Amino acid sequence: MSWGDRSRGWHPWILDEEQARPLIIAAWEAGVNAFDTANVYAAGSSEEVTGRILKEIAPREEVVIATKVHGRMRPGANGAGLSRRAIMTEIDASLTWLGTDHVDLYQIHRWDDETPIEETVEALHDVVKAGKARYIGASSMFAWQFAKAQHVAERNGWTKFVSMQNYYNLLYREEEREMLPLCADQEVGVLPWSPLARGRLTRPWGEETTRSEGDAWGRDLYPDSDRVIVEKVAERRGVSRAQVALAWLMAQPQVTSPIVGVTKPHHLTDAVAAVELEFTADELEELGAAYEPHRIAGHGPATVHASR
Repeated sequence: MSWGDRSRGWHPWILDEEQARPLIIAAWEAGVNAFDTANVYAAGSSEEVTGRILKEIAPREEVVIATKVHGRMRPGANGAGLSRRAIMTEIDASLTWLGTDHVDLYQIHRWDDETPIEETVEALHDVVKAGKARYIGASSMFAWQFAKAQHVAERNGWTKFVSMQNYYNLLYREEEREMLPLCADQEVGVLPWSPLARGRLTRPWGEETTRSEGDAWGRDLYPDSDRVIVEKVAERRGVSRAQVALAWLMAQPQVTSPIVGVTKPHHLTDAVAAVELEFTADELEELGAAYEPHRIAGHGPATVHASR
C-alpha cells in the first residue's frame, strides 16, 4: 500500500509508479519474491502499479502475488464486504488491475458481519476452482471467527485458508493468546502486518512523522508503558531499530513472514538485513519482557485503518 495514484482518494505520502519502480526492482534483486497488496489501496491503483512493474522484471511463475477483498470499492450493498457477488466482481477487477490471470493468495481483508461465512467461503472456493486464485488467506479477526471459517470449509469440502495476516509486533502481542496457537494447530502461515508498530519501533518515543501525524487510528494504540520496549529495541547490537524489531518478529515460531511496507530505500535494506539477524533466547526474552496487555485492536474494517 506504499504506492499508487494518490488522486484516487488515498494518502498523500504514497509513491507514484516511477517512485515505486526502483524499490520494487531492488526488492526483487535482493531476493524478495512475494508482494502483497489489496484492491482498496488507492482504489485499485496499487494493484495496477504492482502488476505492471512485476511484469517488467519477474517471470510470473517465480513471483507470489497476494491481494485482498473486503473494503469499499463502489456504491451499493455489494460494493464492499464478502458477499458472493462482491467477491466475484472484485477478483475479476483485481486480476485486470494486476494484469494477470490469477493471484497466488487471495485474502479476505477482515470479517464481514453482514454475510454468512458459508456464502463467503463457498465463493472463495469457486474462485480457486476457476483458477483465479491458487490459495486463500484471511486477515485480522477473532480466533473463534477464523476457527468457524476453517470448520465451514472442512465440513463442506471447500478450500481452507492457508494464511492469516494479522496485527502483531513487539508492541502488540495479544494475538499470542488465541490466534497464533490456532494457526499453529491448523498449520496456517502467519503474515503479520504493521511489524514495526506503525513506525513506533523505529524512532524515539514521542517523535512524529508526516504519516503518523495523520494516523487517527494509530494515535491511541500505544500507551506510555510501551516506551520501555521502544528503548530496549534502540539498545540492541548497534543495528537499526527496524532490524531489531523485524528480527524479533521473525524469531517467533508461528511467524512465516512479516508484511513490510517500503517507501524509502533504507526500509528495504533494513528488512533484508533483519533476515540474517539472530538473537539468543535470553535476548528475545529481554526485548519482550516489559510487555503489558493491550486493548484488542486491528479487527475493524480495513478501510478504517488502511494507513497501517
